[in-house]
Amino acid sequence: MMDIQLIHTIDTEYSADSVEWCPHPDFKNLFVCGTYQLKESSEENHDATMAACHRKGRIYLYKFDESDRSLLELNRVETAAILDMRWLKTTSNVFPILATATALGNVEVYIVEELKLKCVQVFRLNPSDNNLLTLSLDWGLSADEANISEGKQNQLLTSDSKGNISLAAWSSERNLEMIRSWHAHEFEAWICAFDKWDKNLVYTGGDDTFLHVYDLRSETRSMVNKSHNAGVTCLLSHPKREKILLTGSYDEKLRTFDTRTMKTPLSELDLQGGIWRIKSDPVKHDLMLCACMYHNFSIVDLCNVYSPSLVGKFEEHESICYGADWSTNVDDNFYMATCSFYDHKLCISSVNPSLK
Repeated sequence: MMDIQLIHTIDTEYSADSVEWCPHPDFKNLFVCGTYQLKESSEENHDATMAACHRKGRIYLYKFDESDRSLLELNRVETAAILDMRWLKTTSNVFPILATATALGNVEVYIVEELKLKCVQVFRLNPSDNNLLTLSLDWGLSADEANISEGKQNQLLTSDSKGNISLAAWSSERNLEMIRSWHAHEFEAWICAFDKWDKNLVYTGGDDTFLHVYDLRSETRSMVNKSHNAGVTCLLSHPKREKILLTGSYDEKLRTFDTRTMKTPLSELDLQGGIWRIKSDPVKHDLMLCACMYHNFSIVDLCNVYSPSLVGKFEEHESICYGADWSTNVDDNFYMATCSFYDHKLCISSVNPSLK
């Protein structure tokens, strides 16, 4: 097993469920942690709007210096409960841009300015629905030449608690505009993702156990995969291996698919805990950091897509393991941030990629 050493433990006060390390080349030592907390109310109120407002959250912005391994909180923002976060991975913007999925059915977009998070837009997925949670999001590049010519090269894909998927364009004026939305799953659409190799393809996973593939050119579903025995909770289009897709599920299995023939997976690995997030390492991208909700954080070696192997376990957390990400700064070690829910714990650790 890999040598994983705990460096920092932070009490996030609110329940922690999301961690994202900044990919911007000038801000690679920054990361965010998102939280989700139910407000306690002394009065019974069954109104949907009030119920949504009782889910509060906070975003922390941290700076981690790998040279002396110091950790500094730079900023915190009070917001609605956070369910997912994604940095826009582009070098064209001067400041890092962060999109967050909230329990109010919104996407909130932030920029990092003077080392503080500044909200530049609150984008509502469905203004007529007051009982909607935005569950996941992913940035991608537009394949539509008309969008690109209008300065809308980047797109944002979101999924929500009613099983819907929404596609929005991000303009150079720092503004999201809805392109279209569609009903994809009968229950919660837990996850959505762009194909990193084909800008026209997107993947969605739902609590109905189905994995869907959609072609944005024809605006149709091109495939339904029924390999999962429980809800599909996370997706990763491999950043270095074309046609490889990884999925996680409540059924506790990490699956690898060839997107050309998706009827059956190339491999399945039981990680003994429903898998909420999968993140690939910043160098060769074949070490998969997996948040295994009711078990631990696991590291899987995917050098052989037909036979992945468990090579690391991190078991410092005492509650639901939700958020995980690798730092893009590396030395002799990798660095990772992980967070868990009811113990509201954030950990920073070093990972020696050499096996013991």
